[in-house]
Amino acid sequence: MNTPSLLQAGYALLARDLRLVWRRRGDALQPAMFAILVVALFALALGGEAETLSKVASAVLWLAVLLAGLLTLDSMFRGDMEDGSLEQWLLSPIPLGWLVAVRVFTHWATTALPLIVATPFLGELLHLPHSQLPVLLISLALGTPLLSLLGSVVAALTIGMPRAGVLMALLALPLYVPVLVFGAGSVSASAQGLDASGALLMLAAGLAIGAVLAPLTAAATIRLSLN
Repeated sequence: MNTPSLLQAGYALLARDLRLVWRRRGDALQPAMFAILVVALFALALGGEAETLSKVASAVLWLAVLLAGLLTLDSMFRGDMEDGSLEQWLLSPIPLGWLVAVRVFTHWATTALPLIVATPFLGELLHLPHSQLPVLLISLALGTPLLSLLGSVVAALTIGMPRAGVLMALLALPLYVPVLVFGAGSVSASAQGLDASGALLMLAAGLAIGAVLAPLTAAATIRLSLN
């Protein structure tokens, strides 16, 4: 029996995960609905004044996307832990870090990516200046995969703990703060006429480092949790 290649194994896992997401599409819509609710509540709390909302629009959108991703973080590996799939991952000839990386991509594609696509529409609710939209989209495209990568390590750490939602938030939020600062800060710098490339390059560097280290760290943590 031939051992599947990394691409074949990754495609099979991705296809399986997407089928499960489609079967549970009601649950899959929860992050998007939560983000819309956060944006709407901020708009109502600030009185709906265009001038006031436009000043905080980028920060609110970043915060909404961050919290929406945090909402689904607990389910990244827990379902596989409960049905025994993680043990099969350990026995597979495919490197565990690669399987973790595919799962992280699925998490990002099903939570953050739809929100990035919806950002122009959510920005209209908050009267986001159109000149800030390109920088905001670039910062989200760089920062949200990094959030999923960092979240995978936290999810792996708490995989064996029942009801780890609050603990997971306490562990993940300090890791998320620098990403939020650079992400929202790049848009703020652009709005002030400053060069936003520094903050965007920091996000890109963090994403490059996280793409290599986070799956390996999460894989090592999963091994320790299952042994």
